Amino acid sequence: MTTECNQLAFDFHPLGGRRVTAAFDGGTITSDGGGLLLRELEAQTGLLASLAQCFDDHRDPELVEHTVEELLKQRVFALALGYEDLNDHDALRTDPLLATLVGKRDPLGQERVDPRDRGKALAGKSTLNRLELTPAGARATSRYKKIVARHGDLESWFVEAFLHLTPQSPPEIVLDLDATDDPLHGHQLGRFFHGYYKHYCYLPLYVFCGEHLLCAKLRPADIDAAAGSVKVVERTVAQIRQQWPQVRILLRGDSGFCRENLMCWCEANGVDYLFGLAKNSRLQRIIGRQMHEAKLEFEATGQPCRKFTEFSYQTHKSWSRPRRVVAKAEHLAKGANPRFVVTSLTAEQCEARALYEKRYCARGEMENRIKEQQLCLFADRTSCQTMRANQLRLWLSSAAYVLLQALREQGLAGTEMSHARCDTIRLKLLKIGAVVRVTVRRVWVSLSGSYPYQQLFRQVLDNLRQWKLRPRPAPA
Repeated sequence: MTTECNQLAFDFHPLGGRRVTAAFDGGTITSDGGGLLLRELEAQTGLLASLAQCFDDHRDPELVEHTVEELLKQRVFALALGYEDLNDHDALRTDPLLATLVGKRDPLGQERVDPRDRGKALAGKSTLNRLELTPAGARATSRYKKIVARHGDLESWFVEAFLHLTPQSPPEIVLDLDATDDPLHGHQLGRFFHGYYKHYCYLPLYVFCGEHLLCAKLRPADIDAAAGSVKVVERTVAQIRQQWPQVRILLRGDSGFCRENLMCWCEANGVDYLFGLAKNSRLQRIIGRQMHEAKLEFEATGQPCRKFTEFSYQTHKSWSRPRRVVAKAEHLAKGANPRFVVTSLTAEQCEARALYEKRYCARGEMENRIKEQQLCLFADRTSCQTMRANQLRLWLSSAAYVLLQALREQGLAGTEMSHARCDTIRLKLLKIGAVVRVTVRRVWVSLSGSYPYQQLFRQVLDNLRQWKLRPRPAPA
């Protein structure tokens, strides 16, 4: 007869004369006590509740235990809390605190219909997987996958969320466009090798307004960086102007977006633009004198020198009209470094140096936001077979970013973490040890008494409760 041995305690190196012993006997303890702030934020904004309206649920209502809204909250809250994979949810489904965040009336899962599910209040990985893998044509007669994402409504949701979270129309907004690589390690549909990035990837298109994400469009990598940008910009601008008809809009991007069709659309629709312009021999000849002067000054002082000039320029074939080009003639220790931008802004609106140094170079902040989403919120976890499923995964990650951005902008306003990255917010504000007790009338969450940022936590909660959002417009 074999001996059954259960290791209940673990001995570690002693502390002086004291033994150090650990055991999994603390009861129902969570490491995500700060997630209550996400629940408070959702209660204030209704962001994920409105996101759920972008899905058609063809399941039999009498057989549904997890609504679409609950599934989305479970997935997005988990991403915000650092759980990137669906596999994580087979363990998370027993967490009563996450069930509380999601809105489960039975956070312990004791009233589940199937006895095998009791004690597991939340959905498992298989149920969540069906949410992502449902094809566009699914109906009530489909066997398993019956929750259809309406991609057009999901694209619009991000702009609607930006407008809802912004209290009033600013005089001007800047829309930043950029494309980035999403590395792939399988054989997903739409996978291509990209010569610049030197690996197989997708090439998603992002649009940001400051720190607000307005678009995350998954695309194959065998296209131009600006492909589809006119359609995206047209839809985004139309949504913004519907609510803010008087706002001035500036479109900004690197040289990958300096395309005739995009500039023509801007000129025809009253949108200003500021794009990088790839250098060529003709452009470099035009600023030859300024480059020579910068070189002489560098040789005389040993310090980097930059000079600015501007001129009207038109390509021989691709541009339909002359446009204002601002050039930076710069000489560094490593040699000449000329740069060019093209813009619809006049010299009276912005002079050359300020246009380049203050307006154009500010677009680099958008790249930090893309890195934040990919590194902190797992936007690159696009391992499904189809692009449709991977697009939904990208949007779920983007929704988690929108949630944390709202927490940063409103909850952390006036604190030392008002500009913290998402992973820092997670580590210092959301990852709090807590004991969870569920009674008939209350869910008790006893947060760690040694948590070092208790005052910050109180300040964030006060800020969220004092936040007065304008009412969300009724659906048309």
